Amino acid sequence: MKLATRIAIAVGVTVPLLVLACGWLLLTLVARDLHSAEDSHLKTRATAVAEDARTLLRAAANGQPTAEENRQRRLFNAALDVGVRLTGPDGTFSGGPQPGPSVALPAPGRGPVTVRGGGRSWRAYALPVGGAQVSGTLWVFSPDTASRTEVALVRRRVVTTALLAAPLSALLAWAIASAATRPLGRLRKAAAGLDPRTTSVRLEHRPTGIVEVDDLAATLRTVLARYDEQAARTAQALDTARSFSAAASHELRNPLMSMGTNLDVLAHPNLPDAERAEVVEDLGREHGRMLGMLVALRELGRGDLVEADAFRVFDVAEVADAAVAEARRRAPDAVLTLSAGPAPLHGWEPGIRILLDNLLRNALAHGRDPRGRAEIAVAVGLADGQVLITVDDRGPGIAPADREKVFRRFHRGPVSTGSGLGLTLVAQQAALHGGRAELGAGPDGIGTRCTVRLPGSDPGREGELPLRRDWLTVTAERSQSSHKEPS
Repeated sequence: MKLATRIAIAVGVTVPLLVLACGWLLLTLVARDLHSAEDSHLKTRATAVAEDARTLLRAAANGQPTAEENRQRRLFNAALDVGVRLTGPDGTFSGGPQPGPSVALPAPGRGPVTVRGGGRSWRAYALPVGGAQVSGTLWVFSPDTASRTEVALVRRRVVTTALLAAPLSALLAWAIASAATRPLGRLRKAAAGLDPRTTSVRLEHRPTGIVEVDDLAATLRTVLARYDEQAARTAQALDTARSFSAAASHELRNPLMSMGTNLDVLAHPNLPDAERAEVVEDLGREHGRMLGMLVALRELGRGDLVEADAFRVFDVAEVADAAVAEARRRAPDAVLTLSAGPAPLHGWEPGIRILLDNLLRNALAHGRDPRGRAEIAVAVGLADGQVLITVDDRGPGIAPADREKVFRRFHRGPVSTGSGLGLTLVAQQAALHGGRAELGAGPDGIGTRCTVRLPGSDPGREGELPLRRDWLTVTAERSQSSHKEPS
């Protein structure tokens, strides 16, 4: 049932009830006013004929028939349009319209009362009269027309008004409600024509001045925006899953084939022990490479899919201390130093740990000097309101032309045995936190320095994420510069 129809029915039922209620109140007030007018008239007439009533009682008490008859006639003439009944010790005198003798009268009270008898009702007023020698009660009567002619007329008009008000008020309410809900109908039609699955067109709504309709339109736009956001995130998650599968199958094919060949070689019964040991060592390297690649792909996917609610404020120095301690356990022969000061950052703590772990792993793998020693210096602190992370090694360094290429996915040097994703993860986490990773020459021009600059803990940036998070789904040729925010 339409809203306008519901409003019309509600008004069509409510208005007649209100008319009847008001009519009942009006009838009560009209009857009370009529009774007040009749009662005032009865009191006036009773006061006017009270002296004649006392004279009539004295004449009846003195046994004067002629005087009694004259006084009685005078009393009745003075009563005019009301009935009179005078009761005294010597009899009852009555005249004019009044109840029959069989109708019992109540005891005299302070005001007029209603007396019913013979199918009629009367307003009666009792006034004690007397003098030095006589006493009695003067009753004056008037037909009770307040509950008949005038009240009946008002009752008929109230009922007629209620009967007319029902359809008229319902039609008027339906017309007003239809006009009031017309913007809601237009909004419904506009919303019904939207299909987020097949079109990118979204709700267009012009303010109507009706708060409820405008609020509903704003709510629908918010719901559709959330739908688009979730649909985009779902599509991104699917793309990430497909890219993970494609990258894993592509990058793992050669290692698996190599491992298969080595396993075939190991199956040779006359394989010398030295060659067998070499094959086993080769299998171990391939296994480590495959495991590292799968872990790196997983971390790359985690970074692409992380949500803003995973971000919080933490100290990068504490994360760096844990990362350096873990690197020392992995490479006990390396010399690792850490210089760290307080560096609060609003970010994803597991992502910063991934960044530091891969920087240290890359430095341990490629930053050894010609004698095979690894001397790595890590520094964390604040500089110009930014969190600054530097990792220095004493290795052969990286040519300036290659410093941007190493951040690309699956980029490996000629002698690299890694997954080619370590520095890609570093670039991804830097971009995820609104910063950037750069490579340069180490101290005194020896080795390599990797510098990561991240915005400090800024409440104004909380909840913001890069517009593009596609490090796992982009092609291998895309560089770190492709993920910069538009200026």
